[in-house]
Amino acid sequence: MFLVTGATGQLGRRIVRHALERGRAVRAFVRLQSDYRELEHWGAEICVGNLRDRQDILRACRGVKAIVSAHGSGQERDGAEALDYRANIQLLEAAQQEGVEHFGFISVLGSDREYPDAPTFKAKAAVERALQASSLNYTILRPSGFSSNVLRLAEQFRTSGTYLLLGDGSHRTSIVSTDDLARIAAIAPDIETARRQIFAVGGPEILRREEIPLLFGRLFDREPFVIRVPLTGFDMGRSLVSVFDPDLSRSLGTLRTLLAHEFYCTSADTDRLREVFDMPLESLEQYLRRYLNL
Repeated sequence: MFLVTGATGQLGRRIVRHALERGRAVRAFVRLQSDYRELEHWGAEICVGNLRDRQDILRACRGVKAIVSAHGSGQERDGAEALDYRANIQLLEAAQQEGVEHFGFISVLGSDREYPDAPTFKAKAAVERALQASSLNYTILRPSGFSSNVLRLAEQFRTSGTYLLLGDGSHRTSIVSTDDLARIAAIAPDIETARRQIFAVGGPEILRREEIPLLFGRLFDREPFVIRVPLTGFDMGRSLVSVFDPDLSRSLGTLRTLLAHEFYCTSADTDRLREVFDMPLESLEQYLRRYLNL
């Protein structure tokens, strides 16, 4: 049995699909209010629960041989502590108790850097350390950014022709195909050289952030109208938020970290992915053309 948390998310549902296609029995951990009909239709076993509840986590892990932790907290209040950290630690403890053979963890590129203003980064880093100190076989994946998030921006651009560029447009990124990341997560338990390893996961190209609206312009054959907002503008808005909602302001620290720094994979990182997982990597343009039917 293959347990996937965050199973209704952009990444989680893809992991469920790829695992099922490989002939695995899959248990999808979902919230009661989520739409999990597609997963059920594919043949996944649905486990309704709350990742904030230790008993629900223990119940979900019974009889499981592999776990992929693909859930995230987003901007949810106290999510970094409750979901990115505590829920994963409890998953790890349950995995050890149940004799799980492999634990896949979706972390974030840059988790090994010291970012004091980024709760999610700190939580992910703490979970990574706990996995490394455990006796479990694990594969830690550190993606640089999801192409599915860019897809939403592309769909908005197709309607409006505008693109909001926050922060320094010259910062580099290597956005990974969400399907490639899901496929890697699904096959990692079967690959000996992926055990107890950490992988930076990105696409086959390094882009400057300001190149993304130009890519949209090529795809839709229109001149992009780019609205540039410097990081100081974001900081001013965050300071205003802190007056009325300090918790939300603190949670925005992760977003600010993403805007303020570069997150990209080197050619050595991508060569290692191709070698270990024996698969080509899809570029951002290829991904967008495929999903937008271009």
